Amino acid sequence: MAYHTTPYLLLFLPAALLFYQITPAKWRSYTLLIFSYLFFWSFSEKLIIYLIGTTFLTHHICIWMDTMDKRDKRKKRVFQLGILLLLGTILCLKYRNFFFGNVSKLAMVLHIDWSYQDQLIFLPIGISFYTLSAIGYMADVYWGKVKAEYSLVKTALFLGFFPVIVEGPICRWEDVEDTLFKNESVKAENVFKGCYRIIWGLFKKMIIADRLAVLVDKVYVGYESYSGAVIVAAAISYTIQLYMEFSGCMDMVIGSAGLFGIRLPENFSQPFFAKTCTDFWKRWHITLGVWFKNYIFYPVSISKTARKWNKFTRKHFKWDFGKYMARMGIAAMALFPVWISNGLWHGPKWNYIFYGLYYFGLIFMGLALEPIRDRILAVLHINPESIFYKTFQTVKMLIIIFTGEMFFRGDGFRQGFHMFKSIFQGFTTETFKDGTLLTLGLDQNDFRIIIIGCMIVFFADLIKEYWPKETKMCQKQWICTVEKAFVPGKWVICYGLVMAILIFGAYGEGYQMIDLIYAGF
Repeated sequence: MAYHTTPYLLLFLPAALLFYQITPAKWRSYTLLIFSYLFFWSFSEKLIIYLIGTTFLTHHICIWMDTMDKRDKRKKRVFQLGILLLLGTILCLKYRNFFFGNVSKLAMVLHIDWSYQDQLIFLPIGISFYTLSAIGYMADVYWGKVKAEYSLVKTALFLGFFPVIVEGPICRWEDVEDTLFKNESVKAENVFKGCYRIIWGLFKKMIIADRLAVLVDKVYVGYESYSGAVIVAAAISYTIQLYMEFSGCMDMVIGSAGLFGIRLPENFSQPFFAKTCTDFWKRWHITLGVWFKNYIFYPVSISKTARKWNKFTRKHFKWDFGKYMARMGIAAMALFPVWISNGLWHGPKWNYIFYGLYYFGLIFMGLALEPIRDRILAVLHINPESIFYKTFQTVKMLIIIFTGEMFFRGDGFRQGFHMFKSIFQGFTTETFKDGTLLTLGLDQNDFRIIIIGCMIVFFADLIKEYWPKETKMCQKQWICTVEKAFVPGKWVICYGLVMAILIFGAYGEGYQMIDLIYAGF
């Protein structure tokens, strides 16, 4: 029962909204929790025990810490115990075969008589998302940023709320506590805004992403048979597919929560307008980046090791060079675990690890070469704020993104490397003219629909990027007109999107449903 399916949209969601509304206010959290667990059960059935176990553990560890004084040494041990149990669970379920499998291969190389057979492990869906939310909540309670919640139902709803359980966003307690437990009655304004957001997500998923999946899957399955130009087309197509599907799913998730008056954090902010890798990760999968920043980057940056390095470099290196060495050393200490964790979070594969190291290398290199870059720009009299330089940065960043996603999509690092190498072998622009692309599962009409759909999304992102204040003003005006039951502009857009989905959406006879990509993480 994925977010874009008929059972969810026409049965589950309306039923949840109806029962939520008719339930007395003080019991509405219970109603949401029941529907959340029913939703999770539809995916994972008895594996729901892991979610329940995580909830009980997190709830009681946080209450235990809340009863202790800040100076009590036991508090740190309790916190470490909670983190160890949460990480131990996900490591055992998700990474055991990968770790022992690679140790077995190493033993074979070293002629050590030891081997490991992969075990059949059933992984509960959403474990990578709710585990990070649990760790973040536990850390915030330990640091005193939030008070422990003594209601088990509220803790369970925070970790298991049905819109976020499959693909996020990864929520912090402070992100949702104001609206998740408010138990407001259903409002027409919220229903309209929520439905509009869901429809926008369906447009991106069903019209663009699901079509591109056909081309992408065909090329990646038989990548050895295709020329460099086709590989480039597949890499670009996959990046667009991933964005349209993941951001579309976030639209459906945020819209679903919005029906109940619950606000969730945004997960995307026009990522293809990014100028640098750091900027890109502030726009792409935002909540994952924020989580790593808050719970890995910052703690490592102010750790004893970082402070010792800072003191050492300033003592042994003079002036600005000492500051530079201190900055780069601390950056390396903090960024490396962040990006290794980022890669591993996506899955136990070497291409994901490479994906994390790829961005670590680019971001660290950008920091290291920043003084040289600034000097070159000054010597050449190039204004960093000029349209020319910003355009150059955007194009450069798009190439970096497409390359990274090519490795990300591959079935292992070797496939990604082979495809990257193929780009420089027999590349010809004639491929885009001679009809080769029409042999990849899509016809001319499909490409026209994809191009028009992408242009619509690009135009919407363009408005949000360069006219954010005007966009917010328009939204406020629309909200006001909703209360007056007169919203001609937005109703026209809404009906237009619905008709586009019904006419051009990928579904019906002969259609094979495309699984949600990030649900696999």
